[in-house]
Amino acid sequence: GGSSGIGAATALELARCGARVILATRNALRGEAAASRIRTETGNEEVRFMHLDLASLRSVRAFASTFLRQEPHLHLLINNAGVSAGGTTEDGFSLPFQVNHLGHFLLTQLLLERLRSCGPSRVVIVASSAHCAGHLHPESLGRPPSGLFPAFQDYCDSKLANVLHARELATREQDTQVTCYAVHPGFVNTALFRHTPLWLKPLLLPLAWLLFLDPSEGAQVVLDCATQDGLEPLSGRYFTNSGPQQPWPRGRDDRLARALWEGSERLVGLGRDTVGPPT
Repeated sequence: GGSSGIGAATALELARCGARVILATRNALRGEAAASRIRTETGNEEVRFMHLDLASLRSVRAFASTFLRQEPHLHLLINNAGVSAGGTTEDGFSLPFQVNHLGHFLLTQLLLERLRSCGPSRVVIVASSAHCAGHLHPESLGRPPSGLFPAFQDYCDSKLANVLHARELATREQDTQVTCYAVHPGFVNTALFRHTPLWLKPLLLPLAWLLFLDPSEGAQVVLDCATQDGLEPLSGRYFTNSGPQQPWPRGRDDRLARALWEGSERLVGLGRDTVGPPT
């Protein structure tokens, strides 16, 4: 998710620090343009685009295979991409849940051994305060929710999954040098609003321009969790621009975090008992 918004702002600052940066994005034209722009602005030639479509588990696996073959080092994985639109993926899962959680979950698992071997390393997952309205039911993971505003509920569910993913990953990696942090970047004016319903845009978009943060401001807490010294004891925590905060109660439910992890493994084909997409 590095071609625009918070992801592009984060990549720009990491490149300024001298990092080798891989922009993993769905759209090749935008990804190549973003990489070129960052190289020009920073003078850092170690900024590259690689294709990744989180709405396709096949694409996630192909990206991971290519990355592991070409890149010997991985110290920082930032799971930033997100959508709020409804729909169903080619794998049969709801679009927001797969792009915002399942795709990132599979990507992290496929790259985890490289993160361990390059430790100390970090995983930063861009979540949201919208997790407060999330509801996850292990028996129906990946199914579009019902209700009056299903796309909004789906988005909130995926953001709760982000918070719980970070929590459970930290628990499972506590004896390694891999740490993980969930981040609420604030209310940021990004391309996420392209999915806003037409009837809501006349109200929401002016507010976004007037009141919301710009992407560089939203990227600051992501960068803090990516680069700040001494955060290792806070692995698994939820961060805002005010520092580590308590997530809403469902975001602190360790039993739900384990169930989400095990269910996600099955859905992406990593568990011992794999299943297909929900029906």
